[in-house]
Parts: sequence; C-alpha cells; structure tokens
Amino acid sequence: MSTTTNGKVGIGQRMLDGIERVGNKLPEPFTLFLGLFLLTGAISTAMALADVTVSIPGSDETVAIKGLFTGEGLSWLTTTMGDNYIGFPPLATVLPILLAVGVAEKSGMLAAAVRIAFGSSPRWLLPYAVGFVGVVGSIMADSAFIIIPPLAALVFKAAGRHPMAGLIGGFAATGAGYSTSIVPTSLDALFAGITTSVMDTLPGTEYTAVNPVSNYYFNIAASIVLSIIAGFIIDKLIEPNMIRKGVPREYANAGGTGLAKEYQAKDSPYSDQQAAADRRGNDSAESGSAESGSEESGSEESGSEDSTDTEIQAHLEPEEKKGLIWSVVAALLLTAVLLVAFLIPNSPWRNENGGFLPESPLLSSIVFIVFAYFMLMGVVYGFVVRTVRSMNDLVRMMSQSIIDMMSFLILAFILGQFIALFNWTGIGSWIAVAGADGLESIGLTGFAAVIGFMLLASVLNLFIVSGSSMWTLMAAVFVPLFAILGYEPAFIQAGFRVGDSATQVITPLNPYMIVLLGLVRRYEPNAGLGTIISRMFPFVIPFWLAWAALLAIWFFFDLPLGPGNGIFLK
Repeated sequence: MSTTTNGKVGIGQRMLDGIERVGNKLPEPFTLFLGLFLLTGAISTAMALADVTVSIPGSDETVAIKGLFTGEGLSWLTTTMGDNYIGFPPLATVLPILLAVGVAEKSGMLAAAVRIAFGSSPRWLLPYAVGFVGVVGSIMADSAFIIIPPLAALVFKAAGRHPMAGLIGGFAATGAGYSTSIVPTSLDALFAGITTSVMDTLPGTEYTAVNPVSNYYFNIAASIVLSIIAGFIIDKLIEPNMIRKGVPREYANAGGTGLAKEYQAKDSPYSDQQAAADRRGNDSAESGSAESGSEESGSEESGSEDSTDTEIQAHLEPEEKKGLIWSVVAALLLTAVLLVAFLIPNSPWRNENGGFLPESPLLSSIVFIVFAYFMLMGVVYGFVVRTVRSMNDLVRMMSQSIIDMMSFLILAFILGQFIALFNWTGIGSWIAVAGADGLESIGLTGFAAVIGFMLLASVLNLFIVSGSSMWTLMAAVFVPLFAILGYEPAFIQAGFRVGDSATQVITPLNPYMIVLLGLVRRYEPNAGLGTIISRMFPFVIPFWLAWAALLAIWFFFDLPLGPGNGIFLK
C-alpha cells in the first residue's frame, strides 16, 4: 500500500523519513557510550581542575568532583576496569534468569504455552487473547517479536477472522507493552540492577533497594489494562479497517511455505524436523532429521513439500498438552515447597523482625525463585515431549541463550565503565543536585515532572531502541535527581517503563519492523514501512495514556509498586 500520491510525499511520511535519517546518524550503542564515557571523563577533569564541589541534600557531606584524565583518575581506571565490568549489577541478575528462560524457550514450553492460550480462545475472545499474550510476551525476550505476530495471524485465519489484524495486533501488543508482564522477567532484573547502581551518586541517601519484583504490583495492573486495550483496538479498529480497505486474507504468492519459519525461535527443537519425528516415534529418522534441520536451506526446501512436518500448528499435540500439564504440576509442587520453607516460624528467609518487608532474604532470593520456576518447567516439559533427553541438551539450550545475548554482554562492558565513572567522579551527584534545584526553582516537582520525564523517554525511544542502553543513560541522571525530590528509585523506574515501550512500534529503527514488513508483504507485496507504522499508531497513544493514568493512580494514592517498594522516600 503506497504512501505517496502522484509523486508527492505526505507530511506524515516526511516525518517518518526524518526520524529514520536522524536515527541512522546515531552511532550503535557501544560507540555511543564510549563517546559518552570520554565526554564524561573530559568534563569531570575540567570540573576537578576548577575545584567544583557538590553538597548532598540531607547530609553534611561535600563531594569534590574527581577527573578521569588526572593521575588519580587514570590509576582508578586501570585498577578497576575488570571490577567495573564484572560488578555491573544487571549481569548478576540477568544471566541466571537468562539461562533458565533459555531452557523454557528452547525446550518448546513457552511456545506451547502461547499456542494453548491462542488455541483455547473462542472466536470473539481472540483479539483479547492476542493482546494479553503480546503484552506479557517479554517473558520470551526479543523472540516474542518473531513468535507471537505470525502465530496470531494463523489463529485469526483459522477462526475465520482477518489474519492481518492478528499479525498487526500481535506485534503492536508485544512492542508497545514490552516493559511489563505478569511474571518477573530478565528485563525486570536488568532494569533493577541499573536503577540501584546509579544511587551510589547520592551517598547517605536512605532508599529501598530495587529488585526484579519492585514494580510487580504495578506491572500486573498494567498487563491487564493494556491487554484489554490492545484487544479492543484489534477488534473494533484494526480488523474493521483491514476489511474496509480490502486487505487480502490470503498470501499474494500461494506457493509460500507457511508461517513456521517466522515464529520459530532460533535453535528451537521445533525449528527442524526432529520434533515431528519424535512425535511420530520414528527414532530411526533421528539423525537424518537433525542434520536436515540444522541446514536452513534444506529445511526450507522440505517445508515446501511437506509443511505439516515442519510447521507448528495453533493446536497442541497430545504429547505437548501432556508436557504442559506436567510442567504446571511441577510448578505447583515447587510453590508448595517454597511456601513451606518461607512461612514456617523462624524461617531463614525472614528478616530480623520475623517479616519479609521492606527487606529480607526472601526478597533477595527473587532471582533464584524465577530461575527455579523457568528451569523446572522447561526441563519437565522437555523431558515429557523428548526435547530434553540428557544433560547435554540442557547445556546446549543454555549455551544458545548466552550466544543470543552476546551483544548485550559486549555492550555491558562499556555500560559498566560508564556507570562506574559517573559514580566515581561525582559528576552524577552534581547533575542530580543541580537538576533538582532547577526543577524546584520553577515549581516543577510533582507528577508533572514525572510526566515530562516519561515524554522524554518516549521521544528518545524513537532513536535509542535498546532499553538497557537508554535506561543506563537516563537512570544515571534522573534516578538521583528524583531521589533528591523525594521519590523512590523504583517509582522512577516504573515511569521509565511507560516511555520506553509505547513508541517503539512506530520507530523505523526497531529491527523487528523489517521482520514484520516481510510478513505483511506476504499479503500486500507493495506495503512499506509507512504502511506498518500507520497501523501501529492506533496503539501508541491509548497505551501511553492508560499506562500514565495507572502510574498517576499509584502516585496520588501512594500505593506500593511491589513488595516493600513505594512512591516516596521515607
């Protein structure tokens, strides 16, 4: 669907082109933060030579700015580089969860859970099921962008509804609601580590440490509300619009091989013929199937001839249902064990007062708990459906998860150096104090300031699509700044979630937009990025406003964001 008429480009398309041009001029994240590291080092050195100091509110301590390009600074860098990297807080929380989620995903358990959520939904409920699965899809990290949209199109078509509505709605719900979920994810661990680490710029400030469940209550409410909104938009706006415009319901090229390739995660046991052979009990075909599944071109060719062997259907096979049932039973048993361990009198997971809030060994065990659930359910499911047959299979799945995150591990090196430098020089404290004084001088210290912060995040999200990169950049400035104004770090992190997700489905810099465009062009060969973005816009503003309204409710009623985490510093 063309976005031009008689050779003239509309204002909307010019704006999108402008966003793309500006975004393309930004360096990739590693280079960006390397530049910021050097810039911070130069500025801190100039301030140190000028004997700049900063007084931390609420304490008698005066912090002198230290410069990187001084003898002391260079000595600090050469002796702490390794600690700055290994000590980057998100690594300690993200990596264990990542290993377990990798097993749950690559055993097929997560994909099966998504499919049963779709397959068990009646026709009228499908848009809301797509909205819910999409919004909470961040549990699968970026693979959600590959798995959910084409699967939503498949089940929409099977139910007699427009497949394009499922495709567009699945992508929009996944992207615009990416920062929230009803269960803690690796993203929660990542954000929590960054949030807590930047508070070192305010020594002596008493605050509640942020952990992966610090926004949990808020996330549950946001997931439910955004799911309903997404379903309503898909049902009442997107699908009628697709019908009105006459968007095709069938592939333009009838010789396509199906949707399997687009929603199978890399290295998934279901991405080759092995799972099909296993389900048929054809053990003699095991080695040949594995070899053909490992070669992309070979599997594509075979898929065109026998797509039923390689394509995952919306419904579950009996063994897959059995695997899910047993994985849920295992999760319930684990829950019973944990409840007994935590709730018995004198439990070692209680704090010194016998409770759990605001701090306790239980809250410090969140990473372990999330790890245990995903690992146990993934292993049990894999054992039942025979995608996990030995310890080698588990090691392979966990290894692939680390490989999938290799770019983050490399980026974490420079992020860790940047955060450490920001804290060590004292320049973060100076910016926070100066910024807070500036906001107080103009009377912008209440929820209006938080709204401004969220709007800024939404704009930056058009150009910096990496959530970890953008939160590292913004948290270093705004978490201490708002702490001086009296707000808990967990609250500012919740505000960032709003701005971080809502606009990422309309930026051409989102790499998964190209994947979606390829899927859309199966139905509309002439579709372009303008087509995609125009269909995403109906989700952005409602999501942003609803999410911001929820945060306002939490703010004005001073509700707990998660276990032990509130809005205001005590």
